[in-house]
Amino acid sequence: MSIVLGPNRYGKAENRIVRIYRDTPRHEIHDISVSTALHGDFADAHLVGDQLQVLPTDTQKQTAYSFAKEKGLLSIESYGLDLATHFVDHIDSVAGSRVEIEEFAWERVVVDGTEHDHTWVRRGQEVRTAAISVEGTGDTQQIWVVGGLKDLILLKSTGSEFAGFMQDPYTLLQPTNDRVMATSLTAGWRFTDHTDVDWEAAYAGIAAILKTQFAVVHSLALQQTLYKMGEAVLEAYPNIAEIRLSAPNKHHFLYDLSPFGVENNNEVYHAADRPYGLIQATVMHDDASDAGPAWDSYTGLV
Repeated sequence: MSIVLGPNRYGKAENRIVRIYRDTPRHEIHDISVSTALHGDFADAHLVGDQLQVLPTDTQKQTAYSFAKEKGLLSIESYGLDLATHFVDHIDSVAGSRVEIEEFAWERVVVDGTEHDHTWVRRGQEVRTAAISVEGTGDTQQIWVVGGLKDLILLKSTGSEFAGFMQDPYTLLQPTNDRVMATSLTAGWRFTDHTDVDWEAAYAGIAAILKTQFAVVHSLALQQTLYKMGEAVLEAYPNIAEIRLSAPNKHHFLYDLSPFGVENNNEVYHAADRPYGLIQATVMHDDASDAGPAWDSYTGLV
């Protein structure tokens, strides 16, 4: 029995890049963490320590920073496409590349009722994400783009049930027709095409649909809510093949105030951080194209 080298790749992880646009007195800011990974003809580096075909991870980092100016950073998807295709098209030993990006949101400080032109505060909402995979060159080149978000914390105080579930001798949970439902949503959506896409409008629209569906769907289970969220996104965006969702159930348990002679009519809860139920689902068109490496290492999603 022989020992061989299996699949491998390497890159530079979590490069923190801040791009400020100063073209007008009203500045714009884009704050990202970008990770690159390359695979290809790197067997000699592993087997005999020969680095001739290896583009240093430091070079990948420098390219990521320079592209923030050269190519621009108005949308993380377009920036990621530029970066990923560069490595495949210009480095002979690279057969495929993957770029994963997180964008951190900032909002303007308001002074005397007016947004300030060059001062921001970090917004504690969701983190926008993107993952771009590029395989091959020329006419056979294949590209996959996954947009997404994580850490979208949602809570509704009513309009959620959980009843009629299976029970066995170990079941203690009581059915309820009125509960708090909360989650920290991770979602990713795979585009069928990467050309002529308004990335900013798509992100804003999809995020709005996810939030709206969470609010308006009378939920019989978190599973049902996730499906309705995904279904609404696919109906609104024909250029999305599938959406994957991961939602921890952030349990809120009614706190027993009876020892103090106090009634608790669904008003005071204990917010438990763990353990938690974790619900994950993929909603897709039945004729969705092959996902290829689109979801490779995309954490938190089924």
